[in-house]
Amino acid sequence: MKRLMMIVALVLFNLPVLAAPEIGQPAPDFTIKDIDGKEFNLADHKGKVIVLEWTNHECPFVRKHYESGNMQKTQQAARDQGVEWVSIVSSAPGRQGHVGADEARKIAQENKAVITTKLLDESGEIGKAYAAQTTPHMFVINKDGVLAYMGAIDDQPSPRAETVEGAQNYVLAALADLSAGKPVTTAQTQPYGCAVKYGE
Repeated sequence: MKRLMMIVALVLFNLPVLAAPEIGQPAPDFTIKDIDGKEFNLADHKGKVIVLEWTNHECPFVRKHYESGNMQKTQQAARDQGVEWVSIVSSAPGRQGHVGADEARKIAQENKAVITTKLLDESGEIGKAYAAQTTPHMFVINKDGVLAYMGAIDDQPSPRAETVEGAQNYVLAALADLSAGKPVTTAQTQPYGCAVKYGE
């Protein structure tokens, strides 16, 4: 028993300590190549409102939003406001939802996703920097590069497509508040969906 406790203590001691992002604080910066091989640096997009969407095309909760068209409608409404939409896959190789660039591009095209770019975070570094827990897990960054919202896409934590109708869309509400120059009324909610499939 003591040996087991020592092993657990050593494992925990050696885990990297990641500060969870906080509303009202600068969003964690990152640089990574997108699925088209172009470098994406978050800091370069300061001055734009940005939505980060953690996704996994095999997750029933993600499928609910894409197959119902809800995610695309949310993306289109955001893009119509000049918002940049960044879709991120943090599934590690061999885990559910992991894809290469070609497959990621194909999925985005088949889903008719209205996104600015898609990023493959195989190492999980970006996901862990944001403490992304689920797919979907949504983050809204304001024009100053400050985290303005994080949490669920809406208030219906169900994989059933029929729950989309009448749901309160937290992302669109956050964008509306930012557009009106107001603080985001509901700045943080509990995310729901499949656990992000990080590596061991």
